[in-house]
Amino acid sequence: MIEAGSLIRSLSGRPAARNFHTFVINEIGQGIVTGKYPVGSILASDAVMMETYGVSRTVLREALKTLEAKGLVEARPKVGTRVSLPSRWSFFDPQVLSWHFYAKPDRHFYESLFDVRRALEIRAAALATQRRTAENIRVMKYWLHQMESAGGDLENHGIAALEIHRTVAETSGNALLRSVTGIVELTVALALKQCLAQGPGDYLTTTLEALTRLVAAIGNADAAEATAIVGEVIDLDEARVMASVQA
Repeated sequence: MIEAGSLIRSLSGRPAARNFHTFVINEIGQGIVTGKYPVGSILASDAVMMETYGVSRTVLREALKTLEAKGLVEARPKVGTRVSLPSRWSFFDPQVLSWHFYAKPDRHFYESLFDVRRALEIRAAALATQRRTAENIRVMKYWLHQMESAGGDLENHGIAALEIHRTVAETSGNALLRSVTGIVELTVALALKQCLAQGPGDYLTTTLEALTRLVAAIGNADAAEATAIVGEVIDLDEARVMASVQA
């Protein structure tokens, strides 16, 4: 599992793995998604990978089983472990999504991300206006205050924004819609990555203003307003992310 917010926190540097098992999964998984290990290629033998990563056969085998469960590899008798076609990857898996943060910008993939985010998050916002409680609104306002206090710090701004989106998804009361969180985090992290490279401009203030209006709309049970504002927020992130693939 990947902890929510860990991708945004990695903006200041790649986070250290918590144990050998996680380390091997990250190294191989990220290598597959970024193209270091091409689709259709056969991974190195167990002996080579054990030496490369400094782990036991047990740790390596468990890591490969995890990657196979995510659809990234397939073990074949007398052949080895082959990198699977992307069509078999579990793209809703937060860890698989997070590895795309390190991959070369891909316009088609980014468009797909925002298509799915738009469909899920707009529906979640509509349901949140029907099911919100005073506690839900209190939590959202707390994270709005954290955004206001971020002082231009991209990571703190991003974590606070993500928590608002997470709370909206939770407030929807639909467990399946909560799966949007991994997509939101990746798209927000990619937007912040572009801000880090090119400067934030008015992105931080505009996002804060829009999310402030979103929380108010949810509190007022105004579904039309809430869904329209979610669309605005997604547009802001999409414009930033797509700037990274402009010719």
